[in-house]
Amino acid sequence: MEEKKIRVAITHGDTNGIGYETIFKTFSDPTMLELCIPIIYGSPKIAAYHRKSLGIQANFTIISKAEDAQENKVNMLTTFDEEVKVDLGTPTKQSAQAASKALLRAMTDFDRGLYDVLVTAPVNPEESLGDTDAFVSQTQFIEGNSSSEGNALHIYVNEGFRIASATDDMPLAEALQALNKELIVDRAKTFIESLRRDFRLSNPRLALLQVNPKASEEEDTILKPAIEELHEASLGVYGPYVADEYFSQGFYRQFDGTLAIHYDQAMTPFRLLSQEDSISILTGLPIIATAPFSGPGFDMAGKGVADENDLRQAIYLAIDTYRNRINYDEPLANPLKKLYHEKRDESEKVRFAIPKKHEQMQ
Repeated sequence: MEEKKIRVAITHGDTNGIGYETIFKTFSDPTMLELCIPIIYGSPKIAAYHRKSLGIQANFTIISKAEDAQENKVNMLTTFDEEVKVDLGTPTKQSAQAASKALLRAMTDFDRGLYDVLVTAPVNPEESLGDTDAFVSQTQFIEGNSSSEGNALHIYVNEGFRIASATDDMPLAEALQALNKELIVDRAKTFIESLRRDFRLSNPRLALLQVNPKASEEEDTILKPAIEELHEASLGVYGPYVADEYFSQGFYRQFDGTLAIHYDQAMTPFRLLSQEDSISILTGLPIIATAPFSGPGFDMAGKGVADENDLRQAIYLAIDTYRNRINYDEPLANPLKKLYHEKRDESEKVRFAIPKKHEQMQ
């Protein structure tokens, strides 16, 4: 029996960036159409402008609704009819609004079950996608427009290295103010669930980083109690580890995931250790949403030099995650009753314990 092709929705991102170029280059490889049914949420007019500016061959089929998506075609779904000026390499309010409209249409279609996974092309991180005065990022937009409640966590991925920030992208002072034991437990559980369900790791190990270079009040009153609570739930969470030693001595290679406390603590090592093929996945929600780690590339827009591999890897991850969730969820739908009592295994807790001498030296 032939496996059904997965319907992949791809938003065009900031229309003055490299979104369309990377989309065109990705699907210039015919094997991609054997793997999935792409539905590009964007504008045929803007797509044609990019195609002409780049001087490349890029065929697409224009559709007005996702239900009309065809196999073996690059389906270009018209998400808005308004004229939008394209000014390659220059971020504008109009180009950000075009990204917002495409993403809103995609979220609406997901609630109607019209595609399987979502891949988002890059947007301008300094431009809000919302209509309110408060700044709204692409992640916040997806969360806010999801009809189902969830516990979203952004995990950054490069081959076997996975890292997330417990406090998202916020100023350090705000991150420390938001920090509490419940938050750490909540984020760690979401991360562990993703490692099991999205990445199919049966017994994942998650490392937690320290707040400070030396042990302080946060470690004693928040992090260590959180780790103990997670151990009581039979979850493999270890630490807290000093960030510089954890990365410089390669401890991160012994874990399936790393939970940092604040954004810079996660992003600095990720950028240094991940030179290419980096992607992210927004997990903890019913929707599977991945994205290339690269930005909108305004400095490269229209020059034909953008590398599409991050987008291709984001599509691969979305497809793998979709299949992994199906394979993970099916056996759990009708679980067998246990006939024995499982004995807790404390060996890894001892293996990854931080020596008391090491704690005192800090």
